[in-house]
Amino acid sequence: MTPVLRADNLTKRYGKRAALTGCTLSVPRGRVIGLVGPNGAGKSTLLQLACGLITPTAGTLTVLGSRPAANATHLAKVGFVAQDTPVYASLTVADHLRMGARLNPSWDADLAHRRLAETGLDPTQKAGRLSGGQRAQLAMTVAAAKRPELLIFDEPAAALDPLARKGFLQNLVAFIAELGASAVLSSHLLADVERVCDYLIVLCASRIQLAGDVNHLLATHHRLVTHGGLPPGVEVISTEHGTAIVRADGPLPAGPWRVEPIRLEELVLGYLTRAAAR
Repeated sequence: MTPVLRADNLTKRYGKRAALTGCTLSVPRGRVIGLVGPNGAGKSTLLQLACGLITPTAGTLTVLGSRPAANATHLAKVGFVAQDTPVYASLTVADHLRMGARLNPSWDADLAHRRLAETGLDPTQKAGRLSGGQRAQLAMTVAAAKRPELLIFDEPAAALDPLARKGFLQNLVAFIAELGASAVLSSHLLADVERVCDYLIVLCASRIQLAGDVNHLLATHHRLVTHGGLPPGVEVISTEHGTAIVRADGPLPAGPWRVEPIRLEELVLGYLTRAAAR
């Protein structure tokens, strides 16, 4: 099956500054992908490349098997919600749905109206008077009602309060299930990624530090409490105060260490710590 995202030595530079460097990955379809990393890691750049808003400096990127934004048909397959969940302040909620219907040949009016009714949005309300959570729900509904094969979210819940963020993520999961789509969620909130994502990409210092199925990554990484020495053949990701995050493809032997399961947050922080130290 064609990957939803495939990058080969993908590089993007702005003058002398590298936003992405030599990124290579292949992500299967049908996954909810968490894209995490510190500010300036290259997350937004990768998503803008995937949407065809910018072009690579070097290397290649395909989305759903084609060059990003290759044509109108391909554009219709991708829904994008930018970081500030942009809406048109002077237009009503209903105006946004009418505009979406005119611009998207595969527009699903029933889905759009049903989802807005479930969130309690007033169709006559102007978008400029909506709360942050309501704007995010409107932007997500417009993106999803075009029935894309891939939904891309760039830090959509960053500015939302905990209750609004919970509602947004619940609707995100419901949309993905109803559409049978893949999704990419960029976020610095690891709890959000852990709640909804089954595939993880860690970006730091313009490079991909880690990518893979979440369950597989958690099964092949361990937290060791050491009393001197580490098991042979493991890859050490990070060490701190008598503990180590390690990667091992098989079971670890007994020794002067205690093996503990690792949490997703520890795993991500271990790779970010290693990248920052290089």
